[in-house]
Amino acid sequence: MATSDLIENSESHFSAVLVGAASIPGVRIDRAEYLRSALARYCSEEQVRRAIEETPAAAGIPLEVLDKVSNESINYEAAKASALSAAAGIPGLLFLPATVPADLAQYFGHMLRIAQKLAYLYSWPDLFSADSDDLDDATKGVLTLFVGVMFGTQSANAAVGKVAGEISKQVAKKLPQQALTKGVIYPIVKKVASYLGVQMTKQTFAQTVSKAIPLIGAVVSGGLTLATYLPMAKRLKSHLSSLELTKPKDGVVDAEVVIVDVVELSDGDDTEQQPGLSATP
Repeated sequence: MATSDLIENSESHFSAVLVGAASIPGVRIDRAEYLRSALARYCSEEQVRRAIEETPAAAGIPLEVLDKVSNESINYEAAKASALSAAAGIPGLLFLPATVPADLAQYFGHMLRIAQKLAYLYSWPDLFSADSDDLDDATKGVLTLFVGVMFGTQSANAAVGKVAGEISKQVAKKLPQQALTKGVIYPIVKKVASYLGVQMTKQTFAQTVSKAIPLIGAVVSGGLTLATYLPMAKRLKSHLSSLELTKPKDGVVDAEVVIVDVVELSDGDDTEQQPGLSATP
């Protein structure tokens, strides 16, 4: 098979999984509902209102608060993904043809859930159109880049920074369509999608092996999911929180919050890395 065909097939493979995961009930996060629920314990009603109508940055919510809330959401989604993966590993080898694709879909569904939550906390606009159930090209592009950041690709990091810069310059309440679908960022999206397609093939193999033995497969599969999901989510959180887009615009305001020490898992170096695969918080 020619290299160009392999790249195209890998890109198509990832895009198909992305679209399929985004269509799973419960994967799409209601931005306003999530921000209201996640911030209510730590911020005033006025701050929450402004965070929803504008952004958490415009509401002047300190990064310490956003980091605490994001850690809560990461831990919640990681626990859910791990539990579902463990359940999929119970039947064993006989049911692998059914359990592995379902597990891959739910795993990427939880990746998209935490990507949305982190994006909304760190002042990105609504990623999904309220007027359509379809995944438009701009949303598909930015979700691809978010997953790329989670997998440790440097090109995705740079592209996410450029998209955030466009949003910040335009004070936009939607994604920059031109940049993501036709501009200089689009080729990077395609490159990242191709890379992720290859990684998914490897991940599917790892999931298949982990589920081969009934019951024991549940423990291994759930543990593998937890061990890979947490560092990937932390990697995306770290990158989004470092962007200028998320900096409080009105200075630090009062927020009723007690910051406790959070034990962070080490993400290792941020080069090309290869990891394994509701309600709020």
